[in-house]
Amino acid sequence: MMIHAEVLTSGTAEGFTTRLTEPLSFWGGTDARGRIVDPRHPQYGAALAGCVLVMESGCGSSSSSSVLAEQIRSQAAPAAIVLARPDAIVVLGAIVASELYGLDVPILLVEPPGHTKIPAGIVVRVEATRGGGAISW
Repeated sequence: MMIHAEVLTSGTAEGFTTRLTEPLSFWGGTDARGRIVDPRHPQYGAALAGCVLVMESGCGSSSSSSVLAEQIRSQAAPAAIVLARPDAIVVLGAIVASELYGLDVPILLVEPPGHTKIPAGIVVRVEATRGGGAISW
């Protein structure tokens, strides 16, 4: 199956999907290894490094962008992020990592109901180019 998406940052990635049921702040919500450490988050303890993160949006501090950029640099970040709502803070983190470190993490926007159709726990391929974006499995 394939879902078309709006490209927020470019790149390609492949990985298992991790679906979050609540928004996440990378600042205070994750650690340096890319694990969710906010004990109030429903997916507390989940490892995000290398996954295709499917979440509605980020939440919280503008510092999340710097935390995400550092996780991208240290290879502790998701391989790709699929949002249901635009989130400038998450996108900024990926843009900074691309500019400073030459490392691209694609971020796509898939509005509902398409976003809810992306299954958790399966391998997907994310392609985000100037021509458009797609998630396929």
